[in-house]
Amino acid sequence: MSDWISFYDFKHSFIYVNALHLDVHYRTIAQDIRDYVPSPFAQVLDYGCGEANSADLVAAASGHLTLVEAAPNVRAALTARYAGNGKISVLTPDEAAARPAATFDLIVMHSVAQYLSEAELDRQFAIFRALLKPHGQLIIGDVVPPKLAAPAAALTLLRVGAANGFFWAAVGGLIRIFLSDYFRLKKAHGLSHYTQAAMLERLTHAGFAAECAARNIGHNQWRMAFLAHPR
Repeated sequence: MSDWISFYDFKHSFIYVNALHLDVHYRTIAQDIRDYVPSPFAQVLDYGCGEANSADLVAAASGHLTLVEAAPNVRAALTARYAGNGKISVLTPDEAAARPAATFDLIVMHSVAQYLSEAELDRQFAIFRALLKPHGQLIIGDVVPPKLAAPAAALTLLRVGAANGFFWAAVGGLIRIFLSDYFRLKKAHGLSHYTQAAMLERLTHAGFAAECAARNIGHNQWRMAFLAHPR
């Protein structure tokens, strides 16, 4: 996963076509996560949060929000952005894994599973199982299905761009992504894809009772989200 971390740690990631796209992307994710926060006192963990520039929306609905990010530059930017918000802390993955058992009411890992091997995903599920409270909830968002993933992502970007005033920037962004290191990394390291049944099986094996959510977190509804509770 280290090469993917380096790719997303680049200050001007090609994944976001402009600042408006970045804002719309993370605001939508934050709004969707906020809807899952179980109470104003909930301890929430957002694992692999990325730039998370709307995390304050989630924090406002929670008791405390812990952001976990592996990319050092992104993590440093998060720390600076939320330094004045006492309801948000920023940790490395190792620091998060070292938190006491049964700490969190809600754990979200959105758009990360595709960059992990099956073994890495299973290890992460075990960590989440330990960190969740007995009645807590785990959400695995943006799980990529085996078929038509790239066309669906491109079409989603164009639709979001058209709806939010950056359609032509989205067209240019798709060209830049095609010419960037993204496809070289994808060819070299691959992405992990899961059917609904395969992801449910992995979650069950990890000790969760799980179901596929009615809709994914974020804009891409071709991808899937899964809701899981400790058994």
